[in-house]
Amino acid sequence: MAGVAGTAGAATTLTERRKAATRLDIARTAARLFTEGGLRSTRAEDIARAAGIAPRTFYRYFATKEEAVAPLFAAGAQEWAEAVREAPAGLSVPDALRHAVRRALTADDPANAASLEWVRALLRLTDESPALRAVWADTCRVSESTLARILAERTGAEAGSLELRLTAGKASTAVRVAVEAWAASDSPAAGPGGPAALALACLDATP
Repeated sequence: MAGVAGTAGAATTLTERRKAATRLDIARTAARLFTEGGLRSTRAEDIARAAGIAPRTFYRYFATKEEAVAPLFAAGAQEWAEAVREAPAGLSVPDALRHAVRRALTADDPANAASLEWVRALLRLTDESPALRAVWADTCRVSESTLARILAERTGAEAGSLELRLTAGKASTAVRVAVEAWAASDSPAAGPGGPAALALACLDATP
């Protein structure tokens, strides 16, 4: 029975990985079509066709075309949160947050650089799309909650405490403002105008 349970667990994990990979593939396809042809003129059916799936399959994963890019937003947010979790145990909370910014928002890693450019392109489209702005806002909200839980793990404090929620809210806002400011600029991802440098400045300016 244990072997059967283990096999079932492995199969479930594999299935979830495949679903996640499919979601990310659809997200990248949607982002490419949005940036190349415009968000308004791109239909969910266009995304499905370009991704090599049926429209009904698209709608099993996403309710709207705007929601299709949520995995790209979420990937960056998750990278930032996990970098906080993996910061050296001896670091204070402010130093752990700075450590995470340097790791997750740096353009030195090709994967990070590609993810940042996708986010930049999509954020520039939010001015014309309340629905896309809502997807970004929801990603930021979920990221803030995740960060609060991670900070609770690091400090031993209660995740729902006012102080911890405030710390997570300030840090999340600092990073969001930095990424949005960079996305609106023409600065490269690396250097003093990049998201990592801006986020560090925002964190330092946060009381």
